[in-house]
Amino acid sequence: MENNQNPKLIKPLRKYTTIGWREWISLPGLNIDKIKAKIDTGARTSALHAFSLKPFTENGKNKIRFEIHPLQHDTHQAIICIADVVDKRAVTDSGGHEEERYVIQTPITIAGQTWPIEITLTERENMLFRMLLGRSALRKRFIVNPARSFVTTKAHKK
Repeated sequence: MENNQNPKLIKPLRKYTTIGWREWISLPGLNIDKIKAKIDTGARTSALHAFSLKPFTENGKNKIRFEIHPLQHDTHQAIICIADVVDKRAVTDSGGHEEERYVIQTPITIAGQTWPIEITLTERENMLFRMLLGRSALRKRFIVNPARSFVTTKAHKK
């Protein structure tokens, strides 16, 4: 350590799990056993491809019903999901376009860890990945190795 460095500013190295730039994850609260996610450290919030969004109120709670195609290139398999709406936000995509999106909170499982995250719902039918996992979901849990893929699991076959 150089003499001009303050030892109080050097934090001890915590052990974080390493993940690749894409991983198979599950969203057990939405009955999604597997979905390929792109780990997107440039995005603050996570996003899930959804269609047929139908907001409704049940017992005074705002909810949303939606469908997803969990596997790319497979529009025949659809999963119907229902979740509590925690917010509706303006989100700017990578192309600079602003879109109002519903926000839900649901558990995610990756690398044997499960915790709740916020996810925005958006139409991603033409995108390669059905899910983008943003940096707020990854914070203080993982290190991303951009040279690796599917570090935590073997790639699932269709």
